[in-house]
Amino acid sequence: KYKKVRGGYSRLLDISCASCGAHICYYQKDGPGILKRMYLDRIIGPAFERLHGKSLKQLPQLICPHCKQHMGVPIIYEKENRLAYRLFVGAVLKKIIRSH
Repeated sequence: KYKKVRGGYSRLLDISCASCGAHICYYQKDGPGILKRMYLDRIIGPAFERLHGKSLKQLPQLICPHCKQHMGVPIIYEKENRLAYRLFVGAVLKKIIRSH
């Protein structure tokens, strides 16, 4: 449903820490533009699957498990009433993953 609203353009990103380069998760990004926030229901990774169904107060800060760099804060994105992590500028690196 979200992909259709944003024009049907979707890609899978490999998200890593900008400080140490450690892999954090994979993220499905729809639509054009920069990555400002990561919606919880689009994050793919074992550490994040346990967070599905949690409330805002139960979500931890987004911190690199390797170097402990603080990368983002949990929010509720008001326009869509969805849980997300608001990313700090320059905190993450992203690389487009090609699907075969």
